[in-house]
Amino acid sequence: MQFTSAIFLVYLLPTFLGLYFLAAPKYKNALLLVFSLFFYSWGEPLFVFALLGSTILDYFVVKAMHKRPTKKQRLPLLILSLGLNLGLLFFFKYGNFIQENLLWFTGNETTFWYKFILPLGISFYTFQTLTYAIDVYRNDTLPLPRLSHYLLYIFSFPQLIAGPIVRFGTIRDQIIDRKNTLEDKLIGFYRFCIGLGKKVLIADVLEQQVDLVFELSSGELSTGMAWVGAIAFTFQIYFDFSAYSDMAIGLGRMMGFRFPENFNAPFIARNLTEFWRRWHITLTDFMRDYLYIPLGGNRTISKWRNYRNLWIVFLLTGFWHGASWNFILWGAFHGAFLMLDKLFLKRILSSIGQLSVLFTFIVVAVGCVIFKIESMEDLFVYLDVLFTGGSDGYLRLVPSFIAIASIAAFFSFLPSIQFGKKMMHFFFFRDTYNVRQHMGLTLISIMLFLLSLSMIVAADPPPFIYSKF
Repeated sequence: MQFTSAIFLVYLLPTFLGLYFLAAPKYKNALLLVFSLFFYSWGEPLFVFALLGSTILDYFVVKAMHKRPTKKQRLPLLILSLGLNLGLLFFFKYGNFIQENLLWFTGNETTFWYKFILPLGISFYTFQTLTYAIDVYRNDTLPLPRLSHYLLYIFSFPQLIAGPIVRFGTIRDQIIDRKNTLEDKLIGFYRFCIGLGKKVLIADVLEQQVDLVFELSSGELSTGMAWVGAIAFTFQIYFDFSAYSDMAIGLGRMMGFRFPENFNAPFIARNLTEFWRRWHITLTDFMRDYLYIPLGGNRTISKWRNYRNLWIVFLLTGFWHGASWNFILWGAFHGAFLMLDKLFLKRILSSIGQLSVLFTFIVVAVGCVIFKIESMEDLFVYLDVLFTGGSDGYLRLVPSFIAIASIAAFFSFLPSIQFGKKMMHFFFFRDTYNVRQHMGLTLISIMLFLLSLSMIVAADPPPFIYSKF
């Protein structure tokens, strides 16, 4: 089920929130867990049992691990927990990829032995189970006292499908006990409606242009159209993915949870290093704390080992996104620019002022093309047209593209000026508003909700891009 489905927005969400707000505090977690399992089962009626079984087993493994006094004694159970969860991820997500490459390597034309279907949100599910096991192993936090608490942490419906990645240490106490004020409910509603508008009114309209460009044959693709497609997809994936994060954060806030922010105006970044501090922040933080630093981080004896660590992290980041060579290439592409930042590029970019923002955006847009096109042959054809020229065809633009792309660019780059920073803080990072501000935000939110709902009813919106990861 998608947050943008009419059934969810008109029937299920209002019914759930009504029951949740009326329920006594001791029943809220149970109600949320039941609804979360129902929400996930709607789209995955079979896989929910596999994930439930794995989650229950993992809870008792980690509980047993915590009772052992030394890290050496806890290590075998940590390995068992990691193996269980990473094994699920590899089985479902990479089974087809491994078969495909084995068949290619052996020259065998036989079809797959078994075609794996990817459960929704399996990658985000795995991230959260990993943080629980590792944090408890490190004694950074205590395990949850009840199995139902752990199931709620894993299956809580707002962020389960596409994040943000909610690390166990940041949410543990909120699962056990949290406040849920009227201010939280209103702010959560505002954030949810902003995300809904970003997805339906901007990202889904941009997708029409993206589909038009990327469905062109190589003979029809001109350099102009190739750049239109690259820029359109760059804005689309940002407004699509950040929309899901906004809606998840908003839903969580309405129930008293404080989920971490996942985006911070990434397109005003002046280099790739800054971009990754602003884009998919929870993934960047996870990779830093659970992979990059354990590998030695930037405190290695040799700077080349530091570069190696960066490449390992981003190759795995690419592989996490999908079982396809284009994702690995995308990770290598970003890793290369992060290495160049450390060598000399960051110094050069700092000397050219705001032009560095444009340069970084172009690099990100090229990376988005790599991210988009799974076929290596088609990808290299597209990149060749992008930089060396293609057909002499004219630009083919969907009617609303220029207006929506202009709006997307305006809001993406607005935080680069002081007024834009104040606006972003007002809409996304404020914890309190006065009565007049609440009235204005309520009116804006209702308008966004109704306008988005009218678009949804007119045409079913496409799923969130990151729901397949």
